[in-house]
Amino acid sequence: MPALDSGRTDAELLAAHVTGDPDAFGELVARHRDRMWAVALRTLRDPEEAADAVQDAFISAFRAADRFRAESAVTTWLHRIVVNACLDRIRRRQVRPTVPLPEEGPGEPAVQGDQYAHRELAMDIEQAMGTLPGDQRAAIVLVDVEGYSVADAAVALGVAEGTIKSRCARGRGKLAILLGHLRNPDGDGRVRTSDGEPSPPASRAVPTARGSASGGIPPQSTGGSDKR
Repeated sequence: MPALDSGRTDAELLAAHVTGDPDAFGELVARHRDRMWAVALRTLRDPEEAADAVQDAFISAFRAADRFRAESAVTTWLHRIVVNACLDRIRRRQVRPTVPLPEEGPGEPAVQGDQYAHRELAMDIEQAMGTLPGDQRAAIVLVDVEGYSVADAAVALGVAEGTIKSRCARGRGKLAILLGHLRNPDGDGRVRTSDGEPSPPASRAVPTARGSASGGIPPQSTGGSDKR
């Protein structure tokens, strides 16, 4: 098993992998697997599909490492491969229902008190995200959940910055409608202005309930020397 941190940069690890270092890619996977898993899970909303997408993505990255041109960060390149793997799966399952995330993982203690409300909030957000088209969901996951800039998200998804802005705006508008009841529990689900009149959906960051709905265990990497 490779050391978890040899002190080399991502670019150095990828270059070492290309030149035959048997441990370099495994270290790169160990360094970024959790974040790639979170992106895949939030995009696909299905732990098994997310695991498969991450595995497919790392295999693709393992094989395509020699084509990396350092025009972006290695993490951006990996995100692009993972998101593309997720979008491929979304396109293939268009006619299949989405499987909701489990409310509790194996061995997880019972949720008590205010944690119930937090869990319900996370499930509401996940369900709302699941109604978005895959391209809008991917853009919102990168920008609003993972904190990528519009420019970096555009590179990761291989589209123009204006396209990312448009996808985020459309997705946020839909989420504002679907999640309006979270700000007005006794209302009709529409966001209200200070004078009580309904207001149009705002383009605002999506509430993420970070960490509460990303359950599951990140998948193990596969493919020769990239195994941990």
